[in-house]
Amino acid sequence: MQQSHESALPGFLGVIDSAISRIESFLLAAGVLLMAANTVANVVGRFVLGNSIFFTEELNRILIILITFAGISYAARNARHIRMSAIYDLLPPHLRKVMVVVISVVTAGFMFLLCFYAVKYIGSQASRGRVLPALQIPVWIILVWVPAGFFMTGAQYLLTAVRNLTSPGIYLSTHVQEGYESTEEIEI
Repeated sequence: MQQSHESALPGFLGVIDSAISRIESFLLAAGVLLMAANTVANVVGRFVLGNSIFFTEELNRILIILITFAGISYAARNARHIRMSAIYDLLPPHLRKVMVVVISVVTAGFMFLLCFYAVKYIGSQASRGRVLPALQIPVWIILVWVPAGFFMTGAQYLLTAVRNLTSPGIYLSTHVQEGYESTEEIEI
């Protein structure tokens, strides 16, 4: 299944939304494929050649960080985060729309705040000069994905708020409208 990178948002906001979608897709696909290739190569090396690849564990740690923080943005884009919606589901549509906007703006604010703190943390790590033992890469470099993921997630929630303010209907993300599938119906 191919994901469309076209945005429903108009103008410059649509360009930003599409760019974030492309970045997320690339990072997630590359991260998962590299991790799989690295792990398979290590297993083959260990059992066929008798030697493990010395940097496999560190490379997989880097890729897990990348996948995790690109994944939070992807989950926000596709409205796949856990939602506590018992009270929300009982509200009339106009109040649900207000709540989605408020929740999106507040969540975006927290994501941007976490991005800010992650950048500060990276600065403190960079000043320490620590490097990974096997790869000899400075530790701060592998942490760059953390603020990048928080920033993309914050942008995604902000774009969700904009989508709800500029479009009819209630959107849980820029392209996912509120609703339940037939297997998810609410029983009261």
